[in-house]
Amino acid sequence: MIAQARAARQARSIAVIVALAVIVFVSFCVSLSLGDFKIPVVDVVKTLFGGGDKATEFIVNRLRLPRALTGILVGAALGMSGAIFQSVARNPLASPDVIGVTYGASAFAVFAIVTLGLTGVAVSALAIAGALLTAFVMYVLAWRRGVSSYRLILVGIGIGAMATSLTSYLLTQARVEIAQQALIWLTGSLNGRDWSHVRSVIIALAVLTPVLAFLVHRLRILQLGDETAYGLGLRVESSRLGLIVIGVLLAAVATAAAGPIGFVAFVAPPIARRLTRSPGPAMIASALIGALVVSLSDLIAQHALGNTQLPVGVITGVVGAPYLMFLLARSNRVGSGG
Repeated sequence: MIAQARAARQARSIAVIVALAVIVFVSFCVSLSLGDFKIPVVDVVKTLFGGGDKATEFIVNRLRLPRALTGILVGAALGMSGAIFQSVARNPLASPDVIGVTYGASAFAVFAIVTLGLTGVAVSALAIAGALLTAFVMYVLAWRRGVSSYRLILVGIGIGAMATSLTSYLLTQARVEIAQQALIWLTGSLNGRDWSHVRSVIIALAVLTPVLAFLVHRLRILQLGDETAYGLGLRVESSRLGLIVIGVLLAAVATAAAGPIGFVAFVAPPIARRLTRSPGPAMIASALIGALVVSLSDLIAQHALGNTQLPVGVITGVVGAPYLMFLLARSNRVGSGG
């Protein structure tokens, strides 16, 4: 019976992953077809596989593809990051945008834009440095003969509030045009993404994903609780630290490429677990859900209001904020709200 249940769960997970991959590809193609010059989806697919004419190839591959690919890759990175944090902490509130990691990255990026006058790669590098520093401080402050999920979340929320205050202060000291540039970045936007952003995220995923695949079995053991993990011979703290570093780097790279797109890392893992009915982190499904959320949100942001284009982070915030309130309300009802 146990073997049959496991086989059924695996079959369901595979079916969900395949279905999500198809939906992500359809959303991706639709995003490439829409714009000032509309292109049939069939022609988009032909162009992606080298069969389009020169005009279509220029519009799809040169103008629209970098933005769409950046959105897909950033969403996948955020989905995996959220799955790591929520599984390590065994708490649905533990995602990099809730516990302060992306706030730290944002503070450093705004400092680079407003105070140092930097742009492009330099801003992205400082955003990654900010995320890593925030995670380090958070881990050190949460350490009490080990790191509990409760302390990690509370310390992270506190650090996030401090980083947000610093960001607000920097914006008040900036000239209007620079502050406007920083605010667009802070909202999370895919406007103006080019192949340099695509390459940076692809390189990061190519390095981090194999490491995560190697550590994912430790993540499953950590979900059983620290005492059980110790009993199974796992080095709990080193495993937890390694996974947190991977999760932080995934969130940092995504934030550096597109700004702090809120709530994607927060909503993708629980949706993935519900669809797959998996007790584990559902890492692949989380990545695909993250990619789909960003892709669909960017479609809405670009085309829902006619000629008015919104940053993609506005749409993900509209989706994610009600879910956060629902989760907090449900936690209080069952007596686990802290």
